[in-house]
Formats: sequence, C-alpha cells, structure tokens
Amino acid sequence: MRNTILAVVFVANVLCGVLVYFIPDLGNYILLIIASVLTLLAIYDAFLQKKHSLMRAFPIVARLRWVFEEEREKIQQYFIENDLNGRPINREKRSIVYQRSKKEIETVPFGTQHDVYAKGYEFVKHSLFPYDYRKVKGDRVLIGSDKCIQKYNASIINISAMSFGSLSKNAIMALNQGAKMGGFAHNTGEGGVSPYHLQGGDLIFQVGTGYFGAGTTVNGKRVFDDQVFRENALRPKVKMIEIKFSQGAKPGHGGILPAKKNTEEISIIRSVEPFTRVDSPPNHDAFSNFEEMISFIQKVRDLSGGKPVGIKFCVGDNDEIEEMIKTFAKVNNYPDFISVDGGEGGTGSAPLEFSNYVGTPLLDGLVFVNKTLKKYKLKKQIKIIASGKAIDAFDVVKYLALGADAIGMARSFMLSLGCIQARECNLDTCPVGVATQDEDLVEALVVKYKNERVKNYHNKTIDAVKEVAAAMGKNTISDITARHVFRRSRAGDIISLDEIYER
Repeated sequence: MRNTILAVVFVANVLCGVLVYFIPDLGNYILLIIASVLTLLAIYDAFLQKKHSLMRAFPIVARLRWVFEEEREKIQQYFIENDLNGRPINREKRSIVYQRSKKEIETVPFGTQHDVYAKGYEFVKHSLFPYDYRKVKGDRVLIGSDKCIQKYNASIINISAMSFGSLSKNAIMALNQGAKMGGFAHNTGEGGVSPYHLQGGDLIFQVGTGYFGAGTTVNGKRVFDDQVFRENALRPKVKMIEIKFSQGAKPGHGGILPAKKNTEEISIIRSVEPFTRVDSPPNHDAFSNFEEMISFIQKVRDLSGGKPVGIKFCVGDNDEIEEMIKTFAKVNNYPDFISVDGGEGGTGSAPLEFSNYVGTPLLDGLVFVNKTLKKYKLKKQIKIIASGKAIDAFDVVKYLALGADAIGMARSFMLSLGCIQARECNLDTCPVGVATQDEDLVEALVVKYKNERVKNYHNKTIDAVKEVAAAMGKNTISDITARHVFRRSRAGDIISLDEIYER
C-alpha cells in the first residue's frame, strides 16, 4: 500500500509537470504545487518520520484518521445519534433548553419517543381535578437554620458551581446578569469572586480546598485567610457560603484548571502562577475531623455576618456521612444546607476513572442524605440542594420528591448560553465562547443577548414545574413526595420511588 500511494502521488506530480510545460497557466501551476506538496508529504510520512506506524504504512491516507477523530463528536451528534441516545445529555433534553431559553415553540408532535414499557421508564400520575398552575406555590425556599442570622429566600432552581477560569468572563457575566433578571442565585465555583460575578445577581460564594478568594499562599501551600475570606463574604450580593468537599465529576480529587485556561487575569484572582495547571488539594487544610469542621463552619458563619453556610459533597462512604450528621446532632451545631452532588455531575476537566467510577449517583446519594437527616431530626434545620444533570421540569420534580429543597443546575445553564456539547471544555477551544479563555472565541458570546436566555430558561422551567404539579392536583410544589413518582421495574410492574428508596 505504501508503494502504491507513493507511486500515485509521484505519477500525479509528473503529469502536473508535463501539463505546466505544455499549458503554463495559473491553474496548472496550482495543481503542480499541490501535487509536489503531496509528494513531499508522502515521502516524509513513509521514510522520514518514525513515530507513527500507520503513517509509515499508509502515507497521506493515514492522516485522514486524525481528521475524522478530531471531528468525531460533531459527526456523532449531528449525523448519528437520535433524540434519546446522545451522551451525556441527549438531543431531546438539549432542545428543550434551547427552546425555553429562546422562547421558541417547545411542544412535541406525534407522541413520545420514549418506550413507556421499558424498564426504568419514569412518570408522575395526574389528577382528574388539576389545579391552576398560575396559583401553584412553593417555587421559593427559605435557607437558614436556627444558627443563621441572615436567612436567604432562594429559588428552587439556581446556577450550580462553575468558576471563572472554567468558564469565560462573558459566560460568567451573562449567567450573573440572567440570575439578577430572573431572581435566582449564581454559585461562583471554587475559583473565587471575580469582577464578572459582580453584575448584580445573588451569589453563592463557594470555598474550595484551594481557598481561592478565601485564602493565601504560605510556603507554597494554600491556607484559609480570615481577612481575604471576609472581604468577599461580606459583599452584599453574596447571600450564602458553600464549603466544597468534593464534586460529583471528580470526588476526592480536587479541582483542575488546565494551564491553557489559567490566564494572567485568572492567576491574579487565584494568587497562582499564570499558564500553569492548577490542581486544588483533595482535602481541606483548615480542618481534619468532624469537630474541627463544625468549628470551621461556625467560624465562616461568623466571619460572613451570619449568612447561611453549607457544605457540598458527592456521597462516598455512607458510614462516614452518617457519622458526620450524627456529630451535627450531638454538638447541636450544623450547616444551614447540604449540596448533594451526583457521580454523574459534569466538569470541564476530570480524570476518566474519577468521572466514570468514583462517587455515588445523585438519586442514591440524595435519598441517603435525606433519610439520615430525618433520622437525626435535622431535616427542618438543614436544607438539601441537589445537583446532577437536572434539565427539565420532570428532573426537578423527581429530585424534590426524593428530598431536595432546591436544585443546582450547571450544564443546563451552559446550554442556555449556547453550549453545543462539543466536549472541548478542557482544551480551551470551546467554539461558542462558553468554556474557554481564548479572546477571539470569548467575543463570540454576546452578553446582552445571552443573559436574557439564562433568565428565560430559568423562568420557563419554573413554570413547567408548576404545570406538572398542577396536573398532579397539587397547589404547592413541596406537596410532591416520592410516592407520587413512578418507575417501571425489571418485571414490568409500576412502583413508586417511595417503594424503591424509602424501604
């Protein structure tokens, strides 16, 4: 094959040379240049380079492999996958976000594409006497225990943690402005409070293990700093503090900011060296056991002026989580909320093993935390925020039914900004300017149009949640419980989530 390809390009080169000799016009000269370049490339592939066996055996032709590999995700998404089999978020789910964010028609024709008799199919049952959805209540939740002074009246849907660095400045600005317009909260992510977060929207200030925006570097080690934290925590638009233990996409690992995305500006905000990969530690330096953790929570609450303080984790060892909640009850001090992330959570960059095989999926983790809080009589004090690939109103209803008080969404809000699921977040090449620091790409995202889409998606999803609740005959969203959501079992029976998870 190698000799055949070499012979073909050589003959083509000779023929183009002959053509130029007899008909010396511009077109033929261009053909000769192309043929000559291909000949030189074939010689290089076949004889000079020694790294790639495929290129030595199949010069030039083998390069097509890299072309198709580079475009594989796009080919898969646009030409192969159907509405339901795309991963991690299928086309049907992506479409509903686009439609709601743009206020386009969002109805579907000709019936469902779901196999309603398949194992795992989920649904809710409606009432013969549906309620007027415009009168349905319960789209806000008051977060703050008896240890909290400045309680926060939050929307049941908020933007989950995404840092400036992971996302572009334009994406952060659009999200925050959209949160202001829609009256919901925006989690800063562990990268700290940047100027782009300060667009008027309510903030959940996340404190990660790297203490970006909440600490300083001492002898090469990131440590919590009372003064640095206080400056950000006391900002009027910071409504809650979230101490991150882990996230679902890489639990027990710590955050990763690729070197390409660590610009001069971001390095100043995070107090790190620019253009270097930034790995957050897997654990907190400020505490090492539950008693110290509770003291740290109270310290953070005091430094912030009594604002709600929560903790975020993906459920790992159940015994460890129960011991933590038991300690909360024993010492009579606790966080104001717990953000439960699922192992299916998204991220811009994660090791494959952690993304695929570490951490409890959201439904199982959420149910366990809810049951454990009830066991130790803390559910009324500690609210639960669930995060894990929620997209549409049914996702929200299901998570609320299983014990969540509010929902954090990340990828769905990225989609509302125009994300096309190119899955290049870790490469700094996001084609729509959402997850990149490339200035040319960032400019493609126009804030004054995208902020409206963020607001629209939130508000229309809230309306859809109310419509589902109303169809079930409920006048308050919180009246929906696990016994109102159903799943088809392996045997084909219909059973409630209450029967599956509460026994």
